[in-house]
Amino acid sequence: MTVVKATIHGAISIVNAIATGKGAALGISKKVNVEMETSHGNGIVIEIQNRPMKSRLINRVIQKIVPKSELSKTKLRISLDSEIPTGYGLKSSSAISTAIAMASAKLFKPQMNDIEILNVGVDASIETKVSLTGAYDDACACYYGGFVVTDNHRKKLVHSEKCLNRVSAVIFIPKSRKRGNVRKLKVSSSDFEQAWNLAKKSDYWNAMILNGLATSAILSSEPKIIPKLIENGALGASVSGNGPSIAAIVRNDSISKIKKIFSSLDGNTTVSEINNKKAEVYEM
Repeated sequence: MTVVKATIHGAISIVNAIATGKGAALGISKKVNVEMETSHGNGIVIEIQNRPMKSRLINRVIQKIVPKSELSKTKLRISLDSEIPTGYGLKSSSAISTAIAMASAKLFKPQMNDIEILNVGVDASIETKVSLTGAYDDACACYYGGFVVTDNHRKKLVHSEKCLNRVSAVIFIPKSRKRGNVRKLKVSSSDFEQAWNLAKKSDYWNAMILNGLATSAILSSEPKIIPKLIENGALGASVSGNGPSIAAIVRNDSISKIKKIFSSLDGNTTVSEINNKKAEVYEM
């Protein structure tokens, strides 16, 4: 029996990639731990917080890495422990698929490199229809930490750097999971292109604001919230991913002010530090 553990972090959007195929994101400290245990037998057993679950995405990632001959004689037990709420635009799918790829590679294909591991999670996300673009930006932000700027269609990391500002992400998680029609984002593709060009020049907060104004008008029932957050000290603010969560980047002395603005909305607010650390995997 062998057990490996992978730890990876979540992220928030700087630029949504749906409209143009180009995105940018920033790592946050909320994390996912994946333990993968091999034993004699066959089949894949998945648990999250000790409850059984099924996941086409996880199965697809494993099938793309682990040879059929190995799967036929190996039982895999996968245990997930996640601090990232699912379905709110905080990159839980990218984090989980990448962590599963890391663990699978560690056990069965240790020669796989960073790009190959990332591509497996991205391809599996497209194949199982978890993501329209494969979310290469999200996968890179979860995996490498810090800021990433990507061309998702070409699976290319265009620019990356650590976030050295003393800032935190204040994230509002609405009670309702309702999302707008993400395909309508293409109507504002020139805004997203402009935001991406700002991110490429490391002007992340203005990129995030422009992205926030464009996405909230289309996806969110709170389009007035972005200007309000900026007026009250947020450096950048946006709907994260396709929503419905809203993230504001703030200096640490402004956290309480931003939390107060979110308190008028129906939902919960959480604060996360920025993550600059690369994901890691090791044998236990």
